Amino acid sequence: MERAGLPAISTLAPTALLGRPLNDVERRNAPRELFIAGAMKIPLPRPRVAIVGTREPTSEGLEETRDIARVLTRERIVIVSGLARGVDTTAHKAAIGEGGRTIAVLGTPLDRTYPSENRELQTEITRHHLAVSQFKVGSEVFQSNFVRRNRTMALIADASVIVQAGESSGSLSQGMEALRLGRPLFICNRLFDSKLEWPKEMMKYGAMKLSYPKEILEHLPSENNILQITA
Repeated sequence: MERAGLPAISTLAPTALLGRPLNDVERRNAPRELFIAGAMKIPLPRPRVAIVGTREPTSEGLEETRDIARVLTRERIVIVSGLARGVDTTAHKAAIGEGGRTIAVLGTPLDRTYPSENRELQTEITRHHLAVSQFKVGSEVFQSNFVRRNRTMALIADASVIVQAGESSGSLSQGMEALRLGRPLFICNRLFDSKLEWPKEMMKYGAMKLSYPKEILEHLPSENNILQITA
């Protein structure tokens, strides 16, 4: 992990980032404070969709990621992902390439970049979009950070999409958290592998197969009609 050029960092509570109180279910895994860097207005604009998946997608997985990110971006939806290799990187770049907005939720402090090859992408996001971390600058990075990051990403997003993932993928922690929070969770139908157990398990709890990107729009809040969730 490399040290990135330190951007201007603000500290705020999740309630300030989202612009509303958290309910009891949300508070369970929510971090106490968040560190942010970027040009995006706060509270965050809506709607927001997280696109996540394996660090080693197939060519079909990459194509599907780009398609979903581009379609949603054209609908003025903010693309959220975790800056990891593979699906995450592709989702961020597709949103930027389409002239849209993206949020990177990091498993490292804002002064670190992982993977190191995404340093330039992280710099662009901190300058023109938004990077979010729940880890203080200078703190040590543990593997468990990335599971905690995924839970925070599920909190920030109004819905999540798992493009492609194996049984041990870290993206599954995001999927389960999205379901726990009552957020819509989509699994790409075109890449659905009947041999995998996790999609069947998640569908028991309400995950939906996604055949076309625009299906997501039916499950998102309006940009101007924001549901206020009270404690």
